[in-house]
Amino acid sequence: MSFTALTRHTETAAALAPRERETLKHIAAGCTYLQAARQMGLSRHTVDAYLRRIRAKLDINTTAELTRLAISLGL
Repeated sequence: MSFTALTRHTETAAALAPRERETLKHIAAGCTYLQAARQMGLSRHTVDAYLRRIRAKLDINTTAELTRLAISLGL
């Protein structure tokens, strides 16, 4: 990810809802969708929906990119 892309994603990441940020944190920590859902008290489908919204907002296609962003944000 280039510096420009990282800066753009970082600015956009500030617009994420608190539950979206929490979901991103769990996925970046290596949790599966089901593990994240259980820790958050949600269904696996809700976690999937949050991650789809995050990907759309940040124009990210892979979990690896999401993880790299989460780490760069200190999540």
